[in-house]
Amino acid sequence: MAILYRCKTPTNWLCACGKVARKLDAAGIDYAEVRVPLRKRDRDEVEEISGQRWAPVLVQGDDVIHDSHRIVEFVEHLRPG
Repeated sequence: MAILYRCKTPTNWLCACGKVARKLDAAGIDYAEVRVPLRKRDRDEVEEISGQRWAPVLVQGDDVIHDSHRIVEFVEHLRPG
């Protein structure tokens, strides 16, 4: 199962994290969400995983992808069928 590290925005329509969540939902990919702290300086977990403090970050198996545009492209290749 994929893990999406995303901001705390309560909707999928206001930020890049929501764009990624919508893409994962549309592709039928199961994922868990981890809501990260608002301030980048408090995102130690994100930095440990991806080497940077920005969200969103997608972890799928051994792949760790950050930047919403790169994640969307990656999801296109994961799409079942």
